[in-house]
Amino acid sequence: MAEERKWYTGMFSTEDWWAFWLGTFFVLLGIIASLTGADLVGWIVKFSKWVDVSKAFRASHKELMSPVVALIAQYVILTIVTAIGARAMKWDLKKYLVAFTIVFWITTICYIVGENAYIAATELDRAKYGIEWSLSLGGAYYIIALAVGLAIGNLAPKSFREFIKEGAKPEWFIKVAIVMLGAKLGYLAIKSLGYAMHLLVAGCCATIAAYLLFWPLAYATARKLFKLSREWAACFASGISICGVSAAIATAGAIRARPIVPVMISALIVVFAVIELIILPGILQAFWLNEPIAAGASLGLTVKTDGADAAAGAILDELMRSRAAVELGVHWQEGWILMSAVTTKIWIDMFIGVWAFVLAVVWLYHIERKPGEKVQKMEIWWRFPKFVLGYFLAMFLIVFIGMNLYPDASSAYKALTFGIKPVEGALRKFFFMLTFTSIGIVTDFRALKQEGLGRLAICYAFVLAVIIIPLGWFIAWLFHMGMQPPTVTP
Repeated sequence: MAEERKWYTGMFSTEDWWAFWLGTFFVLLGIIASLTGADLVGWIVKFSKWVDVSKAFRASHKELMSPVVALIAQYVILTIVTAIGARAMKWDLKKYLVAFTIVFWITTICYIVGENAYIAATELDRAKYGIEWSLSLGGAYYIIALAVGLAIGNLAPKSFREFIKEGAKPEWFIKVAIVMLGAKLGYLAIKSLGYAMHLLVAGCCATIAAYLLFWPLAYATARKLFKLSREWAACFASGISICGVSAAIATAGAIRARPIVPVMISALIVVFAVIELIILPGILQAFWLNEPIAAGASLGLTVKTDGADAAAGAILDELMRSRAAVELGVHWQEGWILMSAVTTKIWIDMFIGVWAFVLAVVWLYHIERKPGEKVQKMEIWWRFPKFVLGYFLAMFLIVFIGMNLYPDASSAYKALTFGIKPVEGALRKFFFMLTFTSIGIVTDFRALKQEGLGRLAICYAFVLAVIIIPLGWFIAWLFHMGMQPPTVTP
């Protein structure tokens, strides 16, 4: 007989919880550093645009240690803390350590290459770096990491591909980064509290409006137009409407679907998320330059994995800020477009538990109709994405400290910069980079053919293109129109 689950079940053995623990650990390091002056986070590596490669990276607090020592320290520290989580989750620790090491150094090289001034510098930056031309590809390092990961995941020998996947954990890495993003939201909210709350409320309203349309339309299309069975249609609708893989798996568990159902849908979700990640940021920055926050929110409503959404948001943030600086003469503060994407996505993620519970009730009492079988109310808690707790904890903790331990917002912002900035900036971006590399590695474009998805793939593409993306864009614009990121002095 299986052991009965408690509210704390999985607290030290699941990916969601370990994203919470690791993200919260780094945020607390930053808070303690800010409050005490102890340099606990100065080792975090900050990557920068460069012409001379010796200036490509340095310690966040450069007086603490040399660039090379900082890079080694970052490798050692990240390896140790993630290995603790890997061991607790009962992964093969030896394989993880070796594979993570490879992923770490591939990611680092991609980051350095992508920050080369000839690739990344904007028109405004060229004089600073003494160059006459550049590709002006803000966020190119993300694309390079993704491309290298895809090459490994699809072209490398099968034995190596399978081995390196042991250390390529995109969902885990991005969830850790999202906890740190909560710290960023709290940190920036100290300066712009009203705007940050406006963003949260707008994201919540947009999510509710979108979800009330997304799920029933996706389910009805799958059932009526593509003739999918109830179990396929329900898992499909949740995957394409909520947060992708997690929602498909949660729904499958709630309705007792066969194991093959969420597996095949998950393969589709990952592949289409990568396609969206590559295509949507360029389209949005081309047509929505005057609606940057709405553009970011639209990604949160349409890209169906946490990793791809945050990654696409990061690219869009870079692209739109660079273009706005050149064409509009406006310098938007880094991170707000990304936060609109992630905040909206997090609201959607919160529906996992609620919808899994609703579907469990519907299936048990109306579809399967098994007498005497009850749905536990704790199902909502068990399905709830725990890393979201870290996101909000980080945000509210920093806002609380800033508003209660300092005389004014300006002094709080200045004091918290010492410890929080390296965590929410440089370290968060590096976890984003790890996510990009890992997404590429675990994405196998041959999976579609090998698993014979056929009609399901066509259904996914149709619903995404005809329902999810158009409705997502409209709803994002409706609830975020006119919202602009705070500006900064260059």
